[in-house]
Amino acid sequence: MNRLLSPMEQVELVAKLADLKDQHYRSLLMIGVLTELLVEKGICSKDELEAKAAMLDSLSLPPAHPIS
Repeated sequence: MNRLLSPMEQVELVAKLADLKDQHYRSLLMIGVLTELLVEKGICSKDELEAKAAMLDSLSLPPAHPIS
């Protein structure tokens, strides 16, 4: 697909990107809130969360399209 986008398609694409960025921000905010609550309530420690994140990260596959 090597065609140029019309001005309206470009606007729609930028709007979709803005929506995705907003959704991403809200998701990260919720993850941060949940993490803080887990630690504050003594359900798990920050160290446990970091260890689990590192373990899961080590299991994940490299991205199909590396970000440069």
